[in-house]
Amino acid sequence: MANTILTNAREAKQDEFYTQYYDIEREVEAYLDYNPDVFRGKTVLLPCDDPEWSNFTRYFAQNFERLGLKKLISTSYAIERKQERYGVQLSLFETEFETKSPKYDKRKSRFHGKIFVLDRDENSDRRIDIDDLKWDYLKGDGDFRSKEVTRLRDEADIIVTNPPFSLFREFFAWVVDTGKRFVMIANKNCVTYKEIFPYIRKNVIWSGRREWAGGMWFETKYSGNVDKVVNGVDMKNVPAIWISNIDHGRRHQPLELMTMADNLKYSKHKDLREKRAYVRYDNYRAIEIPFTDAIPSDYNGVMGVPITFLDKHCLEQFEIVGATESEGKGFSAGLWYEESGVSQPLINGNRVYKRIFIRKKQ
Repeated sequence: MANTILTNAREAKQDEFYTQYYDIEREVEAYLDYNPDVFRGKTVLLPCDDPEWSNFTRYFAQNFERLGLKKLISTSYAIERKQERYGVQLSLFETEFETKSPKYDKRKSRFHGKIFVLDRDENSDRRIDIDDLKWDYLKGDGDFRSKEVTRLRDEADIIVTNPPFSLFREFFAWVVDTGKRFVMIANKNCVTYKEIFPYIRKNVIWSGRREWAGGMWFETKYSGNVDKVVNGVDMKNVPAIWISNIDHGRRHQPLELMTMADNLKYSKHKDLREKRAYVRYDNYRAIEIPFTDAIPSDYNGVMGVPITFLDKHCLEQFEIVGATESEGKGFSAGLWYEESGVSQPLINGNRVYKRIFIRKKQ
């Protein structure tokens, strides 16, 4: 029954973006390819997840035994605490065969979050899967900052979610400061936040497996906020990425590079072929690399590369030494000239878009 509930509910919900099942499956499978036991014996928490509508819950519940999970916990946020509301709609877990569940509580339905737990065979069919999910109301509204949800975080081994972007900095700190392993969706520009980048530079967190190009497509029920319709489903494209501290094979695949001379002669990028040499910044001792595939194999100094380099970064090939921060706040790690009075690298007096600064490992 739970499988049907989750499938039907995705079509009824009206106030959330939904991560596609395929995107979750493809990302998680990359970690399994690198380490088949990465989830074995672990408790996984899916906070801020609206479990009854979520593909995160569907994926981990359907694959509970294959992943070797110990326990799955998923929580949702109270309807009355959400910024966008379209009237009160009972979740399909609060109804049973078109009548209210014995657990249904009118006030709690509006002001309390919900918790879903999967850890045993509840229906005696000799397997643990999505039909064994148990649900109840949380004591509070389901805010991840509450003591109630924080205790669930402390119980978990791995946290997986698509957190609210507006609270991303706070949510990130809530997760990373515990040392828990995690996989989460974020805005691309988060990698240059002063709260995030130091963890990337120190190799504490990194880009997930999915390529950054093209962003990510999410199902949406926001009227007037649709980029395309696929098989009757409204879709929205968002500049989103995965970030994680769980290892995957892409991090150890070196980029194939050409020499400086060959890039200037054979690059597929016309504006690079038209140059006689790589450009240096006015205010920083580094060369500008406008495209990741133009990183030269024979240069050992510091290079400024697009932030999209991070989805191709090979741990054994390059060292990350700095970055321009977002919102015009300058370079991280003290790498820019304070006396220049600018917050971005300059070329011929013109500001260059956000850059990650790298150096080849010797």
